[in-house]
Amino acid sequence: MTLGGMILGLAVRYIFPNRSTYGAALLPAVGAAVASAVWAALTWAGWKFDGGWIWVVSFVLAGVVAILSAILVSRTRRTFDAEMLQRLSRA
Repeated sequence: MTLGGMILGLAVRYIFPNRSTYGAALLPAVGAAVASAVWAALTWAGWKFDGGWIWVVSFVLAGVVAILSAILVSRTRRTFDAEMLQRLSRA
């Protein structure tokens, strides 16, 4: 499960633009963490570990969170960099 989430995060890294605004391990780590956390939560909730839906839900949520992380981190980083450039240009 963790490896699957990591692979999804790695795929998101290379599918979405602006990957130079965050580190190479960020999205795979996010995907792995989310997949593991969702898997654990669902097994504690009583879902069967060998059922199909636990895999689907874990992978989908890992992919969605990795995508949102890529969008939000790159947008925040570009904004911060532009503000920093303005501040440094005035000095």
